[in-house]
Order: sequence, then C-alpha cells, then structure tokens
Amino acid sequence: MRLSRRAVLAGMATLSASQARAADAYRIEPIAVADGIWMVRGANEPIAPGNGGAIANIAIIATPAGTVLCDCGPSIRYARSLRAAAERLTGTPVVRVYVTHLHPDHGLGIAAFEPAMVAALPGTTAALAREGAGYSDAMYRILEDWMRGTELVLPGRQVTTEMEDFGGRRLRLLALSGHSGADLAIVDEATGVLIGGDLVFHDRAPSTPTADLDRWRASLDRLKAEPHRCVLPGHGPLDPGGVEAIVQTRDWIDWLEQALTDAVKAGLDMVEAGRIAIPDRFSTMAVARYELQRSVSHLYPALEARLLPRIDRPRQE
Repeated sequence: MRLSRRAVLAGMATLSASQARAADAYRIEPIAVADGIWMVRGANEPIAPGNGGAIANIAIIATPAGTVLCDCGPSIRYARSLRAAAERLTGTPVVRVYVTHLHPDHGLGIAAFEPAMVAALPGTTAALAREGAGYSDAMYRILEDWMRGTELVLPGRQVTTEMEDFGGRRLRLLALSGHSGADLAIVDEATGVLIGGDLVFHDRAPSTPTADLDRWRASLDRLKAEPHRCVLPGHGPLDPGGVEAIVQTRDWIDWLEQALTDAVKAGLDMVEAGRIAIPDRFSTMAVARYELQRSVSHLYPALEARLLPRIDRPRQE
C-alpha cells in the first residue's frame, strides 16, 4: 500500500510528539512542611499527557532507619525520579513505600522498588490484583511514553498493625475506607502531620470512581478526631490548621450526594445532572465541574436504581 505524503507527514508529526514526551522529565520539587517531612505537590488537574499523570501529592519522611515514601506516583519513570530526589534530600536510602490506595496516580510507580519494601492494606493489594491491569491499560492509553516500562507490581508487604517504628520515628497507620475499599492514612507522631491520602482533598474537588460515601464520611470523622497538627492531603495544598481540608471534603461529598439525589427526583438525565449549579462556597476548588461530571457517571446509576425502582421489583434499601 502506498502512503500519501500527508499520511507520511502526519506519522512523522506523531512520532516527533511522542519522542518529545519521552525526552520530558518529571520535576520532583519537595517542599518542607515539618521537621523531616516534605511534600511533592501534584498538579491540580486531571490525568493528562501535559502533566505525565503526576497529579497526586507524595510525602517524603526522613527517619533514623532510612527514607519513607507515602505513595509513589503514576509510573516507573516518576518513581525512579522520586526515589533519587528523596534519597538526595535525606541522605539515606528508601526503606519503605506506603501505597495509600489502589488508584494509579498514587501507586503504579511500585515497579521502581523491591516489592518487599512496599506496604499497603490487604484490601488495597487485593484490589490492585483484581483491577490494576485495567488501570494500567488506561494510563498507557492516556499518557503513552510517560508510562513506558511501567509494569503492574503488587505490594509485597501487608499493613496489619497500627504502628511502625523506624529507628524511633513512629508512624500511626490508620486502616480506613470510603474513597476506595481500603484507604490508608498515616500520622507522624514526631510532628503531628496527618497524611490523608485521597480521603482528604483540599481546594480540589474530590474524585469518586470507587467511593462509598457513607464509609467516607465515617473515615473523615475519624481523621478529624485523630490527634494531629496539619493535614497533607492526597490532592491540593497543605492544610496547616489540620481541619479545613477534612471539613471541605466532607462538605463536598455531602452536597454531591444530596444534589444528585435531587437531580434524580427531578427527572434529570445524566447530562443534565452534570450541568447543575455548583455552590459558590466551592469556588476555590480546582476541577469542580470535571469531578462533578465524573461523579455523575460513577454514582447516578445506583441512585436511579434506588430512587426510581421498577414497580414490579422489590425496592432496594
């Protein structure tokens, strides 16, 4: 088959763009948030080629026993850059990587580490075994060369205790759920920094692809009651007071559930529901409309089934 000049030029342009992305590098810029703790801020954006999928916040903790990472990003390339930057910063090797939950922006970088040093809740590991290949496939389709060489690797260590001690620096490990089926939150006892994973968003609309809103509310109540001084959220800026981000996340999911319930009762279809007004109090939240529309796709079918049952079938409770 003979290709036209236009087709050849289009192919060359696609190849050049792919090569350019392959030459890009992740910028790992740790920000000190407490004594021996740094945050690497994720982009307040959806996953896209322009950000390489680096949208989740990462925590780096220096301990007498070595460096601890909380989450490791979307790809092996990101995680290798993160590991190198963290070890330069602390002067010690990475000895533990916690993966807070199954979503790919937080944990597909596991491949850059020995599985035995990567720890997650048993429910997270089970979910990754069940769903990780699908997430990986989706990330490759979206991010292309950013993902090159990334393979799905499962954590080799289960979080089954409430504390881990790293040479005298103690981390409280909270086994929760709601944003996903298993959500790990971590409190550094030395500084009171609460690392919330995606149970907590701050000035960034929460995402709900695997959410159970009732369990999420219960987990937020637990985090609010847990002794801490500040919150490092899964997405968005640090909350230095330790309350605002938790309250804001709870406010959004409460509003979201009620708004979508009202939309179902009003007979709105999913497209119409994605266009409902967002209250002014959420005006500081990045990607609010985007996450509302995603949440409609995640939550609306179940709401319709519960609120608009077929008359010849038992009502779902």
